[in-house]
Amino acid sequence: MVKVVTIILFLLVCEGQGKPKFPDQEKDPNFWNSWAQRTLQNALALERLNSNVAKNLILFLGDGMGVPTVTAARILKGQLSGQYGEEVQLEMDKFPYVALSKTYNTNAQVADSAGTATAYLCGVKANEGTVGVNAAAVRSQCNTTQGNEVTSILKWAKDAGKAVGIVTTTRVNHATPSAAYAHCVERDWYSDGEMPAEAVQEGCKDIARQLIENIPNIDVIMGGGRKFMLPKNTSDVEYPDEKKYSGTRKDGRNLIQEWINRTKDKRGYYVWNKNDLLSLNPTSVDYLLGLFEPVDLPYELERDSSTDPSLTEMVDVAIKILRKNPKGFYLLVEGGRIDHGHHEGKAKQALHEAVEMDRAITRAGLLTSTQDTLTVVTADHSHVFNFGGYTSRGNSIFGLAPMVSDIDQKPFTSILYGNGPGFKLLNGSRVNVSTVDYQQNNYQAQAAVPLRMETHGGEDVAVFSKGPLAHLLHGVQEQNYIPHVMAYAACIGQNEDHCKSGNGSGSSAAIAPSTVALLIAVSWLFC
Repeated sequence: MVKVVTIILFLLVCEGQGKPKFPDQEKDPNFWNSWAQRTLQNALALERLNSNVAKNLILFLGDGMGVPTVTAARILKGQLSGQYGEEVQLEMDKFPYVALSKTYNTNAQVADSAGTATAYLCGVKANEGTVGVNAAAVRSQCNTTQGNEVTSILKWAKDAGKAVGIVTTTRVNHATPSAAYAHCVERDWYSDGEMPAEAVQEGCKDIARQLIENIPNIDVIMGGGRKFMLPKNTSDVEYPDEKKYSGTRKDGRNLIQEWINRTKDKRGYYVWNKNDLLSLNPTSVDYLLGLFEPVDLPYELERDSSTDPSLTEMVDVAIKILRKNPKGFYLLVEGGRIDHGHHEGKAKQALHEAVEMDRAITRAGLLTSTQDTLTVVTADHSHVFNFGGYTSRGNSIFGLAPMVSDIDQKPFTSILYGNGPGFKLLNGSRVNVSTVDYQQNNYQAQAAVPLRMETHGGEDVAVFSKGPLAHLLHGVQEQNYIPHVMAYAACIGQNEDHCKSGNGSGSSAAIAPSTVALLIAVSWLFC
């Protein structure tokens, strides 16, 4: 009797969702044939490889944005605009070249964000938990730092005279951004307040301090992390009554004020809210430090649009400042809270973060040109996140599968996790999801294994690229290959000789007559 009632409840819930019907035009084979032919012609038009020098470099890093996340975010993007979802394109989907990146750390089959950041920023694979040091450095052992430091492509770009920037939705001293400027055997040493006394005594520096000292002229820095820049117990400007957001530094240094003092005569500006950020005239700003939260920025679904900027807004300002440099720029952009949403089992938060990062990619594309800007979109690692259950076309990405379990006769959502906080039992059995609001923003999708925090996944992640020499990012590659390609395209770091000799990148290849004819024919087709 209980099983019958459960199934009836499930059918009522499904009925409320409505049965999606695919567009009538999709019943016509000509629809699919024409679409494929258009795609084919576009692919043929790519015969001419872009071999220009990359004046600008942009790396978009979706933290934890594995392939299932990309697919689900694509569907969500479409459904947010009233479409079925499956047929739409993310901005990254439009990039002409796609590769796969192997994400393992030197000591870990399933990677973390620190070791991977060292790979795709410094070009060297490393141990988990360490940033900006090679695999000879041991996590949390301060005395293994010296002599094992490795530099990042951000520094290579700065040394070449380019403007450089970091934009993140996490704290600016988190794992991903810190590998761009820090050399630290422990990713959690945000300030000296998180460091063991012996590490401080041995001369190791916390990450926030290294942000100010290692590359003191980073042109643009935006994200969260105010508390790690301020003396211990200093009240936060935005949350003065909340002790958890007070400063953490034991050395008494106010790194924000130090930055302000250093840049005040160099058209430098410090901002901590959206209004001040958007009030700036980028043409009058050469240096920008924007710290919008004590720790991480809020999820996009929870963001107060009157006080906190979106990732897209931060990217817009960053590029407008950086592109003034006649030698170009390097910009690292992290959609960092995709990862946090997954760790908490909150798929809705994670996917909306991914969609917002895709909006930022769109904005960056409008502000730059593929003729002189190499843009790469990738992830550091995946998660044990997936969706399935034979859902119908257009089914809400956060909805139920059109079946009940043939074991416990209960419904289940399409989205599931392999492990995490979504594992819950009620009277010794799986919770019936039709009795809860599984569409709410913070719903924790059911998981197979109980953990307080869901874990990363170990499979390869996608690498999307467009612009000069983007075709070099192809096939299945080691993750540390990425910055080497970007440096080669821009003639920086250890990849300069081919530019001086005129070989490789540096000049546009001639267009073959057959390509010209094809391009003319394709143009007529679309006129």
